[in-house]
Amino acid sequence: MIKTLYPSPLTPHPSPPLRLSQSQLNRLAACPRKFQHTDLEQLAAPSEPDQQERQTQGTRFHLLMQQWLLGLPVEALVQEDPQLQSWFDAFIAVAPKILTLGDDRTIWGQSEHSRTLAFEGYLLTVVYDLLLANGQQAQILDWKTYPRPQNPRYLLQNWQTRLYPFVLAETSDYDPDHIAMIYWFFESGEQAPEARRFSNAYDRSQHEQTRKDLTHLLAQLTGWLEHYQSGEPFPQVPVESKECDRCSFAIRCDRVTLQDHVSQTQSDPANVSLPKLADIQEVSL
Repeated sequence: MIKTLYPSPLTPHPSPPLRLSQSQLNRLAACPRKFQHTDLEQLAAPSEPDQQERQTQGTRFHLLMQQWLLGLPVEALVQEDPQLQSWFDAFIAVAPKILTLGDDRTIWGQSEHSRTLAFEGYLLTVVYDLLLANGQQAQILDWKTYPRPQNPRYLLQNWQTRLYPFVLAETSDYDPDHIAMIYWFFESGEQAPEARRFSNAYDRSQHEQTRKDLTHLLAQLTGWLEHYQSGEPFPQVPVESKECDRCSFAIRCDRVTLQDHVSQTQSDPANVSLPKLADIQEVSL
């Protein structure tokens, strides 16, 4: 059952309220100035061809999963695409495990399920690749087509892991203790693709900590927006921060010269490797 949502009366904001996704929260927390460039000024550097191809493949896989879960034919999507076929075969192999809640097969599910929560004058938006629920519990499933980060804490601290169950708890009657956020990674590097489960056992303590951290971050955003409207840019991260090393705005922010940037890119191929989770756009179908 969905709770009725009302706009927050606490802080006046321009109408309509600013919508924020998990990727935008990640950018804001990592570097406010990058949030300004990307999300307010709509600036973006051209993607590297291999990065663009990865994002395109991810979009195709999400479309494939959506069609399959709707009972639509998917043969045309996997024909002549060995990568999609391999990922899909990996999913089919573990589908009975993915599409159940414990021993309960009487469940409700929806692919590409979206929700919006009015919070502190902003609209927090989420899109669940698959939401499974019954009368006692709910699971949020997310498909990933890039390798799983080796440090589990990186995912635990990521705003997607925190925001997705928070919004569900705030917009439904499910207690935080009965909500799980589960990632399935279908890319395992040099090994054959396999589904890998990463589960975050959500609870009331984490829920309240997320509420506290969201309130603090959005209060900062409100202040930065007010100063920005007066001509003051968003703050930058410290000079010694590693956030600038691979950032496409390092030159614009006077953190590196064009010559240094070109030299570093040519000498260090890692600079054009997989993007950070905070920079990976949420797939919207």
